[in-house]
Amino acid sequence: MKPIVIAAAFALLAGPALAQSVTETKTVTTTTIAPAEETQMHEYITHEHPVAVAPPAGFTVTTGAIVPQSVELYNFPAERHWGYEYATIGDRTVLVDPHTREVVHIFP
Repeated sequence: MKPIVIAAAFALLAGPALAQSVTETKTVTTTTIAPAEETQMHEYITHEHPVAVAPPAGFTVTTGAIVPQSVELYNFPAERHWGYEYATIGDRTVLVDPHTREVVHIFP
């Protein structure tokens, strides 16, 4: 009987120590844009003069960041639809995946 009591006590004490911690990691997908397409996108955006918005509190313009819903995204014309939308946040213009609102490219 003693071995069972000792095993039960050990299981109770060791249980928390055996628990694994879970670390959440985010995978950032790299989007490659052909130089010619980047130039065409940038020229279109420059011509359109989108309204720049101040960066929302707590938001930093970085690749992989999720653009808050409060920031309006703009479409490219249908004949030039690359599958992305764009926004100008502060002094940075970003290319955004419209499905996830993830920044996939920052224009220089």
